Amino acid sequence: MQRYNVAYLERKKGKAMAVMSIQPRPCTDPKCRGQHAPAERVALAASLCDARGAQLTKLRRQILELLWESGRPTGAYELIEALKLRDSRPVGPPTVYRALEFLMLQGLVSKIESRNAYVPCAHPERGHDCLFFICRTCGTAVELEDRRLERLIAEHAALIGFRPTRRVIEVEGTCARCIAAGAA
Repeated sequence: MQRYNVAYLERKKGKAMAVMSIQPRPCTDPKCRGQHAPAERVALAASLCDARGAQLTKLRRQILELLWESGRPTGAYELIEALKLRDSRPVGPPTVYRALEFLMLQGLVSKIESRNAYVPCAHPERGHDCLFFICRTCGTAVELEDRRLERLIAEHAALIGFRPTRRVIEVEGTCARCIAAGAA
């Protein structure tokens, strides 16, 4: 059940408008596959930033919303074009890259290195490693959590005296939808 509150007033073309926001709730399902409403996840991101004393600016929020709306790994230049269409004003690459860096530092977004693209983290409220299954045909990426894999990486890192700062695992292949469509 989602609860809605009038959270703030937004100005559009000189008019104050009440904006409805979703009350964020962390996911408690350990077998969740990240199937949450984008608005819920963006609200959770705002809540996490508030709790950490970090500022989720309008631009950072818009970029996070665009990543959730995209449903696939999205590059910085695609985000720049989407922002231009949304706001009818250009945003420069350094500005978008700084916003993406902030979102990654807050654990709200992960970078898919093989695609030089970004995806929103399904569970930013949980500290976990990122495990992505990326379809080579349609480009979708699915994030999963696997505590066994996290423990294995931690054990191997400890064996060699290595301190990981970021752990992202990318597995490329063909998704079930593309296999069913005969694309693979």
